[in-house]
Amino acid sequence: MVQGARPLAGRAALITGGGQGVGQGVARAMAEAGADVVIAQRRLDEAEHEAEWLRESHGVRAFALQIDVTRAEQIERMVAETLERLGRLDVLVNNAGASFPKRLENQSDADMAASFDLNYWAVFRAMRAAFPVMKAQGYGRVINLGSLNGVNAHMFTAGYNASKEAVRALTRTAAVEWGPHGITCNVICPSATSPQARDYFEANPAKADEILSQVPAGRFGHAVQDIGPVAVFLASEGGGYMTGNTLFVDGGGHINGVAWRPEVGA
Repeated sequence: MVQGARPLAGRAALITGGGQGVGQGVARAMAEAGADVVIAQRRLDEAEHEAEWLRESHGVRAFALQIDVTRAEQIERMVAETLERLGRLDVLVNNAGASFPKRLENQSDADMAASFDLNYWAVFRAMRAAFPVMKAQGYGRVINLGSLNGVNAHMFTAGYNASKEAVRALTRTAAVEWGPHGITCNVICPSATSPQARDYFEANPAKADEILSQVPAGRFGHAVQDIGPVAVFLASEGGGYMTGNTLFVDGGGHINGVAWRPEVGA
């Protein structure tokens, strides 16, 4: 495997929700580092567009898979098809996820279950499916995307907060159990703008200024430039002795917490 400017050359990465936002930033950074990439998500057209861009821009193998990560059987197919197309699976990035703001007392059992299906069970199942492959290779990198919502207990997203914190516990446990097999497991809690965030901040400049005033770095994060390189490091040989950690890639926003209250009904 070639190291240096392309530290992930010869590696294969599977990224859920890699067609936009943080997932896209990670996919682009890994492709630039030489990794072949599979982007798995519901919106196939978006994933195919991104895969084409990665192939043309970085000369790597890149493929799109239409996957609903809340369906257990589709998770198994996702890993199997990655192996079929790329011949190996070195890096698993569990990025797909979402929150649905609602006051805690109004959360139904179904609401909470839906949050865990998307944000926790999908991660667990993908890790479980990838483990035999990584164990056989003697090399694996699991990178799970956490959230500052859970760390800072942001209001009105209880299901999202709890499911993301469960992922952090899962990741630490996997790091302990899977370490002897050459597999590292880490969490990135990112803060980076997405298309939806940019639209919101453009429409609500006062809220953008309020949030930005609480970020020590004095700027919003960029998915490719700020989040991607950290994921590349964790995926590389150089990240082999770092496991069970949560990396806050947020411009320091986690230190004192950044107040964020999504709009919900009464």
